[in-house]
Amino acid sequence: MVTGGRGFTPERARAAKEAGLMSVSVSIDGMAPTHDALRGWRGSHAAAMASMRTLADAGVQVSANTQIGRRNRREVEGIFEAIAGAGGHSWQVQLTVPAGRAGDDPQTILEPYHLLEVMPAIARLKKQAEAADVRIWPGNNLGYFGPYEALLRGALPGGHRGSCGAGRFALGIESDGGIKACPSLPSGAYVGGNVRQNRLRDIWERAEPLRFTRGDRRPELWGYCAGCYYADDCLAGCSWTAHSLFGRRGNNPLCHHRALELLRRGHRERLERVAAPSGEPFDHGRFEIVEESWPVGELERALAVVDGRERWLLGE
Repeated sequence: MVTGGRGFTPERARAAKEAGLMSVSVSIDGMAPTHDALRGWRGSHAAAMASMRTLADAGVQVSANTQIGRRNRREVEGIFEAIAGAGGHSWQVQLTVPAGRAGDDPQTILEPYHLLEVMPAIARLKKQAEAADVRIWPGNNLGYFGPYEALLRGALPGGHRGSCGAGRFALGIESDGGIKACPSLPSGAYVGGNVRQNRLRDIWERAEPLRFTRGDRRPELWGYCAGCYYADDCLAGCSWTAHSLFGRRGNNPLCHHRALELLRRGHRERLERVAAPSGEPFDHGRFEIVEESWPVGELERALAVVDGRERWLLGE
């Protein structure tokens, strides 16, 4: 179960344990002020942390998950320490995607060059996590083939993140019975059928919206990803991230390897929203990539961060 943790009383935790619930992941998306602001409810952080302790006391394995965005990107160390202190056995980390409410507020989304800051911050916690017996579990849209890939994903087959597993290793079932290749994908473009009318097996095997990762995906790559050294292995990473940014797959600027390669040329990318979300379930905005030279002064500081000589000093 994944939960925001509000209302998880000791009685409910014990009932969950008795019902056979084995593990619960609680969403912790910042220190208290940031988390509460993102949730729009003062006290939500305290409730989430209390639920972790309550579940652990009831004998339920507890973990946590964090969406890293612009507002909490400098709080990852504090988030980890809070999770470890509450008894979490693992911590899933991934990037905020401009879908749903996040699409309404572009300030919740990282700029691609922020990964130059975020990835080293997570990597620095690896030894601390091992000492605390907490597993850091990178989500499927975090990073890609940068210098910390083996450190963070060395336990995965091949020691790195492969291409999108939607429709191969994942399946999403919506509340109305709609079937998607991944729970996060937008409904309009990716629902391949409904279990109220068809057998799940038939949808899985025959519906085209669920089969897009099973064939040759190389031709759908565009922009930077089309010419990337890792294109054949990565295939633009997380389909949900790319589609939520551009309305189509095949290009994903939220990539550590890509940010580093651009930095070597003195360039960076940022995202500009050109269309707001529609207001429908699983909606998203529409963005364009702007490639630009690093501003004077910021380039030197960015290079210093990559070299490990100082903490990130760039502004918002």
